[in-house]
Amino acid sequence: MKIAVFGQSYQKSNEDSLQILLNCLKDKTVSVYIERQFFNNAKNLFNGLFDNYEQKTFDSLDSSYDLLISIGGDGTILRAITLVRDLGIPIVGVNTGRLGFLATIQNENIGDAIDAILEKKYKISERNLLTISTDPEHDEFKVLDFALNEIAVSRKNTTSMITVETRLNGEYLTSYWSDGLIISTPTGSTGYSLSCGGPVITPDTNSFVITPIAPHNLSARPLVITDSTEIQLRISGREDNFLVSLDSRIATLSNDTTVTIIKAPFTIKMVELLDESFLDTLRKKLLWGEDKRN
Repeated sequence: MKIAVFGQSYQKSNEDSLQILLNCLKDKTVSVYIERQFFNNAKNLFNGLFDNYEQKTFDSLDSSYDLLISIGGDGTILRAITLVRDLGIPIVGVNTGRLGFLATIQNENIGDAIDAILEKKYKISERNLLTISTDPEHDEFKVLDFALNEIAVSRKNTTSMITVETRLNGEYLTSYWSDGLIISTPTGSTGYSLSCGGPVITPDTNSFVITPIAPHNLSARPLVITDSTEIQLRISGREDNFLVSLDSRIATLSNDTTVTIIKAPFTIKMVELLDESFLDTLRKKLLWGEDKRN
């Protein structure tokens, strides 16, 4: 088995997780490769942890890899998908961050998780993505034009609201007077959309959510739509530009730009151990049921 290890946080607090992971893997019949930038930034910080990996780094992935292990929080996994893209490489996350809806493995469970994965005692959760196109075309979206959590438009360089004219499959829906608008996948429903009042949606649901950010239309509410819908946005406001974000990646567009969002033609494969589930994660992360009456 060929395994890629990726991280983007170079804090000393990650050392325990890396130490446990690499120790678990070194006695297994696997080949382990470290993402080069992570390796270069972390090798001096982590007290020789990477000494045996000098010649085992990667800049990009290909179909020869069987698994990617992300070290960090959910944001690290969102960055990892830009490497995985449409290769179909399963991803599992070791959580050194905070909430962790995607990165769910804690330090004390790393050994058992690795054993289960190598013994193929896991399931795959297929996660739908969003993809963006613009008219006129924008260079930044020609390669990395997809998002796992959400695509959002928002105001820039102003405290004034923007107007987001929204069409679904060519039919006019409404114009949101707000700070912006979030188009979220089921995976992203526990992220930015949730903090703006959007619903939680199970990952296997074939739908997207449209969630306004601080709307001035008092009747504006999040809207759940089928994921086969084409969403078209046109933005206007007092400033000439607005921001568009794909997960953690941000670009500036001019107000004459039409933004079109549809479901991406590929999915991301998330590894789920047999003793965990999305509902279990919800209870733990959102503290559902933390009531003495339960």
